[in-house]
Amino acid sequence: MASLLALTHGQPLKLLAPGEVLTTAGEQSGELYILESGKLSVIREGVEIATIKEPGALIGEMSVLLGIEHSATVKAVTPSGVRVIADAIPFLERSPLVALHVATLACARLNATSALLAELKRQAGTKDQGLFARIFAAMVITDPKKDGELWADHE
Repeated sequence: MASLLALTHGQPLKLLAPGEVLTTAGEQSGELYILESGKLSVIREGVEIATIKEPGALIGEMSVLLGIEHSATVKAVTPSGVRVIADAIPFLERSPLVALHVATLACARLNATSALLAELKRQAGTKDQGLFARIFAAMVITDPKKDGELWADHE
């Protein structure tokens, strides 16, 4: 299967200077971004939670797929280039290989997150498990329309 970067090579390239913002928490763009070059910082509620530097990395999928505002601000650390997929939902409907990549990446992130949470819960032992119970419950929602209206109307 071709890489996400190869599959989106024909999309417009946006160049970012260091410090320039790609996404802003609380705003909704409807765009997906694929890192072509550079390094990005992901900041949520004032805390840097990740850096993105691998070409082909996907940015903005939660906002697009769930139809919600961006949950984090993403800004360039170094000069960076990202491929921009405007109107991402119609693009994904027309591009099943890109949609498959997006789904695979989203599932891989969920798998890594659930493994980390399981490890944290194991380390916490018998201490108060309330927060862990809430987190795990959120991860097994079977009817997205019933839980907080966080899901997009395009489903």
